[in-house]
Amino acid sequence: MITSETIILNIKNVGLSDEQFYQLCQINENWKFEQTAQGELIIMPPVGAISGNRESDLNGFLWLWNRQTQLGKVFSSSTIFILPNGGKRSPDVAWIANERWDLLTPEEREKFAPICPDFVIELRSRTDSLELLQEKMQEYLKSGLRLGWLINPQNQQVEIYRQNQPVELISLPTTLSGENILPGFVLELPCF
Repeated sequence: MITSETIILNIKNVGLSDEQFYQLCQINENWKFEQTAQGELIIMPPVGAISGNRESDLNGFLWLWNRQTQLGKVFSSSTIFILPNGGKRSPDVAWIANERWDLLTPEEREKFAPICPDFVIELRSRTDSLELLQEKMQEYLKSGLRLGWLINPQNQQVEIYRQNQPVELISLPTTLSGENILPGFVLELPCF
C-alpha cells in the first residue's frame, strides 16, 4: 500500500548502521527512505506529476550549467547522502564540487556517499510539511552545506540558506544566483 502522507518512525533505540540502512533501502526499492540525525526513519510518498516535472526541470537546469563548467557532480532526488551528523538525506537536487567528490573512495561513491552536498534544492510538494523541510535544510547547514534553496510553490516563496547567515525569504517570481558556490549559474523561477 502506497500512502500520500509522510510517515515518521522513531527508531532511535534500534540503531541502524549505515550498512543496515543501505540494505533496508535496497530491499524496499519501491519506497523512499531518509533518516534524520536524531534517528527517525522517514518514509516519503511519491510526488505527483506537477512536482515531478518541476523537480526534473530544476535538475536539468543545474545539469546543463554543470556540463558547461564541469565544476562538480549533479545528483537526483534518488541519491542518499550520509551527513557528518549521521543523517541520511536525499535532496531533490544536489551538487558537489569535484575537489570534494574526488576525495571519496570508489566504494563510498558506489553506495550512499558519506558527504554533505555543497548545494541543494528542496522543492516542496503538496504533501510536504514546510516545517520538516525547514528542519532538513538546517540539518544540511549544520553538516556543511554552502548554499541551499527551499522552493515553496504553495506560498510562492523561496528560502535561501547560507552558512552563518539568517535565512533569506524571496517571493516568486524571482531570479536566483548560484553566487560563488555555482559561479555563473542563474535560475529564473516563475510563479508556480
